[in-house]
Amino acid sequence: MSSPSEDDEFEGDLSTLQKHVAFFDRNGDGIVYPWETFQGFRAIGCGLALSIFSAFFINVALSRRTLPPNKKFSLLFPIYIEHIHKAKHGSDSGVYDAQGRFVPSKFEEIFRKHAVTNSNALTSNQLMEMLKSNRVPKDYRGWFASWTEWKILYVLCKDKDGLLHKETVRAVYDGSLFDKMEKERASSRKRA
Repeated sequence: MSSPSEDDEFEGDLSTLQKHVAFFDRNGDGIVYPWETFQGFRAIGCGLALSIFSAFFINVALSRRTLPPNKKFSLLFPIYIEHIHKAKHGSDSGVYDAQGRFVPSKFEEIFRKHAVTNSNALTSNQLMEMLKSNRVPKDYRGWFASWTEWKILYVLCKDKDGLLHKETVRAVYDGSLFDKMEKERASSRKRA
């Protein structure tokens, strides 16, 4: 029996970005494969088509950039949580710094600049304005990634008045929203 390598176990303190991604690590090994991304999206209530698209798009887009130095590219498209900060895209809000840590001032800036009708929530139009203001010229990949992330969040989490609340956005950044959504979905299934 061989001894486990350092990649076999994923422990230690996680950055906020790592916590955000760790929800999708369904088996807790520190690596997110496309089927785990799919399972995570299904667990939070996304439909089959969106879950399939997300699993493919996210893992293909992020895998290569998160590979540890001693690993070669794999057609299984693993995302290594330890190196997720290397996969940050441009045209984002800046709420995660270069190491994947949460930047409170950037988070507050979203609502200070864009939440004009309700200081603790964004409308669909305000969300689109925020995305436009964060665009880096000719960063089409970053534009698409940001638009996709925020649009999915808005569709899944807006309230009955079409507002995306500040505490919801905060919870998505630290990953706690995903656990909450999964538990709520499981609870509603049991009641049905």
